[in-house]
Amino acid sequence: MLPEGTLLGAVDLGSNSFHLMIARIEHGELRPVEALAEKVQLGAGLEDGILSADAIERGLACLSRFAQLLESVEPERLRVVGTNALRAARNRREFTRPAREILGTRVDVIYGLEEARLVYLGVAHTLADDAQSRLVIDIGGGSTEFIIGERFEPRRLQSRQMGCVSFGNRFFPDQEIRGKYYKRAYKEARLEAFHIRRDFSAKHWEECVGSSGTLQAIEAALVTNGWAESGIDRDGLAKLESKLLDFKHMKDIQVEGLPSARREVILPGVAIASALFDELGIKQMRTSKGALREGVLYDLMGRLQHEDVRERTVNALCQRYATDASTADMVEQRARMFYSATHKVWKLGKAEWELLHWASRCHEIGMTIAHKHHNRHGAYLLRNADLPGFSQDEQEQLALLVLGHRGKPLPEILALQEEDPGNLRRLLAILRLATRFKYVEQLEQLPEFTVLASENSLTLDFPENWLEDHPLTAFELEREQSTLGKLGLELNIR
Repeated sequence: MLPEGTLLGAVDLGSNSFHLMIARIEHGELRPVEALAEKVQLGAGLEDGILSADAIERGLACLSRFAQLLESVEPERLRVVGTNALRAARNRREFTRPAREILGTRVDVIYGLEEARLVYLGVAHTLADDAQSRLVIDIGGGSTEFIIGERFEPRRLQSRQMGCVSFGNRFFPDQEIRGKYYKRAYKEARLEAFHIRRDFSAKHWEECVGSSGTLQAIEAALVTNGWAESGIDRDGLAKLESKLLDFKHMKDIQVEGLPSARREVILPGVAIASALFDELGIKQMRTSKGALREGVLYDLMGRLQHEDVRERTVNALCQRYATDASTADMVEQRARMFYSATHKVWKLGKAEWELLHWASRCHEIGMTIAHKHHNRHGAYLLRNADLPGFSQDEQEQLALLVLGHRGKPLPEILALQEEDPGNLRRLLAILRLATRFKYVEQLEQLPEFTVLASENSLTLDFPENWLEDHPLTAFELEREQSTLGKLGLELNIR
């Protein structure tokens, strides 16, 4: 268990707003102590898959302000997640790299289903721990997440490409308000909802809960104007819709109870909400202050207390594809030995060991498809499977390790020298060497041998005559000298 008083931090890099939350652990629960939010509209700067320089500058300036408050949180107790705008941006590293320098920790860009899982976790901790099923909806700036769950367990997850910022850009040119623009946004949102109606309609849940600033703003406007006593219903939405359509431009919107910061996104948000009510059969929605950032904090607390959902994900993956557990154990033990010998010189930390650990466990999952090129099959599975708990980068790095653990270096592996000049290619070297010994260890115990690491080299020192007695292993290690050389690492064998 983490000590009482431990501070945890979460930063949610949303398509509309950036949110920061710091919480203190008290009696096993999280008590928020600091919260900040800034309207950055990163998604508004996304065009044809490219984030504009202005959007990147806005985002980094916001993080520079956040960083002052985050000085009280240790880097390993802070998690930063990016959502739809960063998912869609092909040049996201132009933002995530300087963001890492500012915050002192990596930025995890997460897939839509992982965002949905974390949203549900955040909402579930704000609701009564009862057994009834609930539909949770989070309308974000670039995507909308749908989750059906009970208590703290999500049962169905979905993410659709519609959000109040992206719909605003797409359907309301120059932020002009027209009835025909609104109808187009409504119809598109209803079409998106139609694709998930079979699994998320009202017959599958007992209550509906809204999470997000957009839905909370809608509720505030309805209650303030007397259009609802609490929560959101369809009649109230219709009245708010009619009121908003009386304005000619979004900057002119004046509705009691509606924050001025929501003027530019409220109308597309109402279009999406109205479409969801109509298509999914929602009669009443209550809202929750729990959201992605709270879910990130609870997930982080679980990771730090060795209750990591990623571990469950990898174990389930290995069971699904019937991997050989004894072989995986041997490879992991040998990888641990190489990691222990190199981590100080190569500056490998906990995150690097976790990747090695998971890659060792599932390096043979492609065998279920075919032995030939099983590393390629395994990499394909890892890239395309839903892996709860993993960020996009973690999933891609895991796939690259499995892809490169055997065979000749492929172009995407060699590109690691440009994309990642340090740790990932070193982890790949460790995994390749660990798998070179697995066939020996199935027959006999490996002798003690020493491993010495320098910045760009690795030396293996074996007992006298051992390599002569094991010519196949000696041959494979000699081939590794050439392979690792292409990755910028010198392998010496004595």
